[in-house]
Amino acid sequence: MTRGLMIAAPSSGTGKTTVMLGLLRALRDRGVTVQPFKSGPDYIDPAFHRAASGRPSFNLDSWAMAGAQLDTLASRADDADLILAEGSMGLFDGVARPGAAGNGASADIARRMGWPVVLVIDISGQAQSAAATALGFTRFDPSVRIAGVILNRVASVRHETLASAGMAAMGIRVLGCLPRRGDLQLPERHLGLVQAGEHADLDARIAAYAAFIADHVDLPALQDIAATAPRRPVSAAALIPPAQRIALAQDAAFSFVYPHLLEGWRAAGAEIRPFSPLADEAPDPAADLVWLPGGYPELHAGPLAAAERFRAGLHAHAATRPVHGECGGYMALGEALIDGDGVSHRMAGLIGLVTSYAKRRLHLGYRRAVLHQPIAALPAGAVLAGHEFHYSTIIEQPDAPLARVTDANGDELLDTGSVRGHVTGTFFHLITAGTEPGA
Repeated sequence: MTRGLMIAAPSSGTGKTTVMLGLLRALRDRGVTVQPFKSGPDYIDPAFHRAASGRPSFNLDSWAMAGAQLDTLASRADDADLILAEGSMGLFDGVARPGAAGNGASADIARRMGWPVVLVIDISGQAQSAAATALGFTRFDPSVRIAGVILNRVASVRHETLASAGMAAMGIRVLGCLPRRGDLQLPERHLGLVQAGEHADLDARIAAYAAFIADHVDLPALQDIAATAPRRPVSAAALIPPAQRIALAQDAAFSFVYPHLLEGWRAAGAEIRPFSPLADEAPDPAADLVWLPGGYPELHAGPLAAAERFRAGLHAHAATRPVHGECGGYMALGEALIDGDGVSHRMAGLIGLVTSYAKRRLHLGYRRAVLHQPIAALPAGAVLAGHEFHYSTIIEQPDAPLARVTDANGDELLDTGSVRGHVTGTFFHLITAGTEPGA
């Protein structure tokens, strides 16, 4: 089984993703085949991982995924030399009540897979005190091994000396010290990083990160501390696709779909047929299902409102076959989307949903849904696990509820999704289907 490491942090905003991308490319440049993973429900970072490593990156989510699925996904690294998994938020941050295999914390994944943790610590505004943070992480949960730290945003040689001395006094290994560099940052917008496909210079950016990391991190030492847990049996069961031929919207407005879903559907024999609503393309008329994933329809509301071929194709398909939308895709199936300036844009009109970005409110968290009505081949009664992350507000939602939806605490939510005829939609992004969390 391939040895691995978890690249994690005490909190968000430490520069962890930049470090991860630099490590992936720097190791790849040295002939190391590195398999990336992302802990938690992040649908943006895996595309960056793929660009840096040349291999697809998969999410590992201990709240939504049962242990067997986690092990099966981890086995995708069997032909690699090294695994690097990027954590989310702080290492131990998760929800209060456990789900399928944990509470969603990156620590759950590191513990299950036996991967030592490298903490990326932003030492801005402190020196020896950073060692107290690192020491707390080493003692918080003895079943999760902190193998070393990378100190980020180091202001000077003196700053590095003081912080490193604090780590040495606590017996904590320093694997790298990264000088403060304001030019090595990826731009963000309201749901996280600007998407990988929107950067014309992405490869050059990643190459710069790799050179920076190679100059300041002990790469051989980092490889040497990688480890793994004993191998568990891996299930050969395929992820059941919602249809045989799936027309999948894929462009700058619709791109938030988890890689493990597409890989699992293809492995089960489904055909994925991409099309671009922004290019005014209609879905393949031979498709059994049209699937609109999330994304940024609010940034492209005008072109979507004018996309007549796309709209006509959706209506033709929905007359006899299922159409499903997630989050941004759900909003695009509605009557109207009101942008941040208060301008209303006509959407597909297949359901009565009206949403607004003029009244922004954060909706964030895991979701569990029991379907009242089918989503294509996913039957009524199926249990879905997913995650919701958006800032839109519902103005109108006149259609029948699609599901009983609860949050990670088990509290019932009003955002039930919608169903009208063959058309369904949810605000959450599907991660798994068909099993009860907690198994």
